Amino acid sequence: MIANFEHLVIVQLAQPDVKPNRQTIARCLAAVFGILLPCQITFAAEPPVSFRTDVMPLLSKLGCNAGTCHGNANGKGGFKLSLRGQDPDLDWIALTRDQSGRRVNPLDPPNSLFLLKSTTGLAHEGGQRLRPDSDAWRTLTRWIANGAKDDGATALKLARLEVTPPEQVLIEPKREVKLQARAIFTDGSERDVSRLAVYDPANLLVSVSPDGLVTSQRPGETTVIVRFLEKQTPVRLAFVPKRPAFKWSSPPENNFIDHEVFAKLRTLRMNPAPLCSDEIFLRRAHLDLLGLIPTGDEARAFLADTAPGKRTKLVETLLQRPEFVDFWTLKWADLLRIEERQLDAKGMQTFHQWIHESIAANKPLDQFARELVSARGSTYTNAPANWYRANRTAVQRAENTAQLFLGARLNCAQCHNHPFERWTQDDYHNWTAVFARVDYKILENKRKDESDKQEFKGDQIVFLTNSASWINPRLGKPATPRLLGGSTIAELKLPVERDELDALADWLTRRENPWFAKMQANRIWFHLMGRGLVDPVDDFRASNPPSHPELITALARELADHHFDMRHLIRVVMNSRAYQLASETNETNGDDEINYSHNRLRRLGAEQLLDSQCLATGAALQLKDQPKLTRISEMIEGRKHYKPLTSTEDKFLAAFGKPPRLVCSESERSNDTTMGQAFQFVSGPLLNELLTRQKNRLGRLVASGQDERAMLTELYWATLSRPPAGAELGRLAPRLKAANDKRAALEDIEWALLNSKEFVFRR
Repeated sequence: MIANFEHLVIVQLAQPDVKPNRQTIARCLAAVFGILLPCQITFAAEPPVSFRTDVMPLLSKLGCNAGTCHGNANGKGGFKLSLRGQDPDLDWIALTRDQSGRRVNPLDPPNSLFLLKSTTGLAHEGGQRLRPDSDAWRTLTRWIANGAKDDGATALKLARLEVTPPEQVLIEPKREVKLQARAIFTDGSERDVSRLAVYDPANLLVSVSPDGLVTSQRPGETTVIVRFLEKQTPVRLAFVPKRPAFKWSSPPENNFIDHEVFAKLRTLRMNPAPLCSDEIFLRRAHLDLLGLIPTGDEARAFLADTAPGKRTKLVETLLQRPEFVDFWTLKWADLLRIEERQLDAKGMQTFHQWIHESIAANKPLDQFARELVSARGSTYTNAPANWYRANRTAVQRAENTAQLFLGARLNCAQCHNHPFERWTQDDYHNWTAVFARVDYKILENKRKDESDKQEFKGDQIVFLTNSASWINPRLGKPATPRLLGGSTIAELKLPVERDELDALADWLTRRENPWFAKMQANRIWFHLMGRGLVDPVDDFRASNPPSHPELITALARELADHHFDMRHLIRVVMNSRAYQLASETNETNGDDEINYSHNRLRRLGAEQLLDSQCLATGAALQLKDQPKLTRISEMIEGRKHYKPLTSTEDKFLAAFGKPPRLVCSESERSNDTTMGQAFQFVSGPLLNELLTRQKNRLGRLVASGQDERAMLTELYWATLSRPPAGAELGRLAPRLKAANDKRAALEDIEWALLNSKEFVFRR
């Protein structure tokens, strides 16, 4: 003890800024002789160190509380901190009281275990996080020397974090920008925290120095999330090639969508692609709205039409067709988890029919959502109640409702404050408590597999029980039911005849809700443009900002102003020039993936592909237990994931990414290319069966007695929505004429057309 005291005095006298005083010496003597007083070293030239506003930011800056380090759910090496510093109370205990307080040494601060590990004075699996004698080291040493106190009761509270510039476009040769972070506290004071803030770039396009200098690695756009304490601010940056020969092409604008898209393209020194051809637009519109290619007759008629407004007229015609209702019902059936084990056959049919009728009647999206989230009663007679039947736990109901209708992915906040968003663990559990009283009366359950507790066969009654509540595990007591980011249910003072689900329905869909309209507008944009303005489409958060913030706001306003009419917003998007751009790129936009400078090529979805094959070959699917001429997009159930696939149709759909409907997100549908698709498509039994069926289009062409050029022309119109080019006709017609078996020759030609990129991709 005497040695420690002598060392302490030497340490103090060796530092010119440190002046030992009587109080310090008294405390040290008390510690030496066993009196329980902390030994504090007073640094007269510097203000006291705050655990809340000085030490906690350093734990984040050094990475100590990251998920890969001591912020892990189980900690590391017996030392656990809260993830990203969400719980300073527990962190202070972990540092100063856990393991008998061995991590800090007020008598000899530089030899505190916490500092020795960080500086690799002792072996540390995380490597060196702190350099001795650095500013951070001195700050932590001073905090320990002054008693390692928690100033939670007196510390300033952070009101907001301001970062400049909030966004910037830099054109070569500019490759760097310095970010300045300022913390504004509740007392109005400000502090430059650029060296304490954490900088998280969204991709590898840039590198960021510890003090906020962003350096471009290659041209492109990125977002840098700047964090300090519990606040985070996104900074959008674009590094643009110089392109000295760039000249803006001044494309015409059809509506506000083009104004926003083209304004950004001009800023980024990109020219948009030209308009696509009529044949491309026709095929694109049919696939997007109906899930089908056009027939040969439809293609001929559209290309022959010379009226200036024919594209607008086509969109309006397609919106009124029954295939539109079928195809967009399919999209919502995926999202609402129409799946047999949970709903059973009758439940699926009832729910699917309600969605179909809602879209056919052009039910406003806000009404559609209200009916779903407030539903109760029999799942056989009140179809929307199947939403709760498919989401059987309070956690599923809370997470899926937030993701589907608000674009909020809350699951990270179940165990800790959300690392990338404003939602805290308390927000999560208070929101979950809104759904806690939903319960089920199972009238019967004739499940086939008694060991499968997820299978239900029979009607159920959805109701609100009076006995349920939701426990907040952080507090160990019932959570307070609260609308996400809004009032508690108790504060709403609902009349007797209304409950929390009614309140939820009203709040969710009201015009003032900042998320609902944007989420629905983004979903429509995603299905038409191939990528959401917010991407993924249902992941709205500050750290994932929209590519065009003003545009998504304008689209949401347009949707709300027109009473959440889905067809209206589809018209607006499809009549924009941005939607009608060609897929070919130019020298300025070849690398663009997020700014809609050209159409995004994408493979047809599973149902689009199979239904279009059937239409092209003139051979309808022969589906078990279904009426004749039923298309695959009319089928009620998703991909069967709970039993072996037996039919060729099921195997085809699984190979091409049809979702099993286990989650309520567009992200579940896969559009990846795999080797399995080659076996199911290029040489698969289903395609061969369609080609060789006796009375399909090929059989009718052979029986028609037409010459080879006429047969080929008919085949091209029916399959690719265009006539064959002269070179194509010149090569194929002689070979078809010389073939001994014209039917087999036509099958080979049609096989090649169906496997062509022109058919497989939506351009």
